[in-house]
Amino acid sequence: MENKIEHKYVQVNGLKIHYAEIGNDSSPAVVFLHGFPEIWYSWRHQMIAVAAEGFRAIAPDYRGYGLSEIPPHPDKTNFLDLISDLAALLNALKLPKIFLVGKDFGSVVLSLFTLLHQERVLGFVTLGAPFRPPQLMGLESDLPEGFYIKRWKEPGRAEADFDRFHPKTVVRNVYIMFSKEEVPIAGPDQEVMDLVRASDPLPPWFSEEDLTVYGDLYTKSGFKTALQVPYRSLHVELSSVNPVVNLPALSIVGLKDYTFKFPGMEDYVKNGIVKSFVPNLDIIFLPQGSHFVQEQLPDEVNSLILRFLKNSI
Repeated sequence: MENKIEHKYVQVNGLKIHYAEIGNDSSPAVVFLHGFPEIWYSWRHQMIAVAAEGFRAIAPDYRGYGLSEIPPHPDKTNFLDLISDLAALLNALKLPKIFLVGKDFGSVVLSLFTLLHQERVLGFVTLGAPFRPPQLMGLESDLPEGFYIKRWKEPGRAEADFDRFHPKTVVRNVYIMFSKEEVPIAGPDQEVMDLVRASDPLPPWFSEEDLTVYGDLYTKSGFKTALQVPYRSLHVELSSVNPVVNLPALSIVGLKDYTFKFPGMEDYVKNGIVKSFVPNLDIIFLPQGSHFVQEQLPDEVNSLILRFLKNSI
């Protein structure tokens, strides 16, 4: 059924934005928002599963990612540009209301879009990062200087690190690094890419064919926009926006996800602080789940998402 996924483009805010789609146009729409170093393809298992159960699955590539057009000034791109693109995409597809599923920084896009356009969201699912209002972004500030986000925030440093390798190798290294339980922290005489050795194997659920798909698309797009959003755009100002959303919501948390070790994150999720912002949130913990839980454990994740969608219609 994967070959039934269609690839389409729409002109959005002056840019040609790519999205993958499967399912009937008249079905309830589920929009999947990827993280880094991901693209639409990271949702392939979920798209096929929800379409088989009567939903319409849509997975865009953000501006500057995958098959979408690179903006003229990638270093000026911010999260609100992605929110504007998403709203314009939904308008172009004539979708007044949708379900959202966000992974990693896609959960940030999801959070901001929901806060600004709650009337358009039927419900949402987060993976790899929970719902967070803007004032709670940046929980990683207490980590050491070698923490990968701090390194990648520094203009030019990640570019120099990445440029030592082919884009396919960069994606390989990040997938290996992010699939582990340890928070990636480079030593004072290391760059982040040095945390992975050439002999380190890919995760067993991620094939060479998968890597080639990612590698080819990052060879096309490069990493300029990807480094700008999310890593250099994490401080978002949303004045006078109510941080509480009263929508059906599900958070799927892999207990072996390294981001769960960010300062304050376990307390935020396990002790229910997140529920002060999302009162109707259900949290499911997957003991073996990594940061890429939707690719690692697709059957479990698909089942949880489908149960949520069916209960929320």
